[in-house]
Amino acid sequence: MRAAALDTLAVAKRFGEKTALYDLTMTVGRGEAFGFLGPNGAGKTTAVKIFLGLVRPTSGACEVLGAPLGDREARRKIGYLPELFRYQGWLTSAEVLGLHADLLGLPRAGRAAAIADTLELVGLGARAADRVETYSKGMQQRLGLGVALLGEPDLVFLDEPTSALDPVGRNDVRVIVESLKARGATVFLNSHLLTEVERVCDRVAVVDKGRVVASGSIDEMLGATTSVRLHLSGVDAGAIATLRSFGKLEIDAPWFVVSGIGDDAVPGLVRRLVADGAEIHAVEPSRATLEERFLQLLKVPDAAVIDDRVSHPA
Repeated sequence: MRAAALDTLAVAKRFGEKTALYDLTMTVGRGEAFGFLGPNGAGKTTAVKIFLGLVRPTSGACEVLGAPLGDREARRKIGYLPELFRYQGWLTSAEVLGLHADLLGLPRAGRAAAIADTLELVGLGARAADRVETYSKGMQQRLGLGVALLGEPDLVFLDEPTSALDPVGRNDVRVIVESLKARGATVFLNSHLLTEVERVCDRVAVVDKGRVVASGSIDEMLGATTSVRLHLSGVDAGAIATLRSFGKLEIDAPWFVVSGIGDDAVPGLVRRLVADGAEIHAVEPSRATLEERFLQLLKVPDAAVIDDRVSHPA
């Protein structure tokens, strides 16, 4: 069995008296999209720099693509899109990729085709001969993504890859992530757009104050259905009692919301309501979003609580 794409054990990093990472322990499997989440200052950037071999950990163990940190051959198989980057404006996008092809040591034979294919993949094929200074911010983001994908890396680190992109661009990134997974590559995604992470990632880890506070698949992180919204008519006292027996009930007729109900209990609720004589026009199960779960893990009060504190100060 191949080694994990990334494997860390109790990685710590101190800068003088400041500790950026305390005990970072996690494993990222081959061929998966992994979301790395946390608030500003949580240690995410420091961790990524360690994984790339740009910063040495103070203590702990870490392997990338089955090799020790900084291994040259392993680093050749890594692609990286930093959050902040800038390319020389007088270069064309084809020239930017040509420079990075030199740095990667890509064979001369087939290099032009690889550059053309990469630019096509990120939506810049028609602008290959245009100077970077003529590109919009979103196009420059696409170029940075192209640099990260050049040479078909086995592990790709993407730091806020959709931050400057419109909805079409974000969809293109999702398609690219799926294509990377399809060929067995691993995608390590750092993003504040949690809806995007929820849509493309197989697993996530939430980091706070230099430690992983939660990790798992999207389903494990979000759990099963936590509420169901029903559009009902013909509701009598018996149907109300049935609804209350399945969880906390909120009524805004003709809509009825039952909170705290599990995924597997929804069919039983529907059967009971039919037996009670209620007519069911719509059933809408839902669960917490990744953003809601993220805020819960970081113990951030929701907007309603904040509004109440502002309206009713102590």
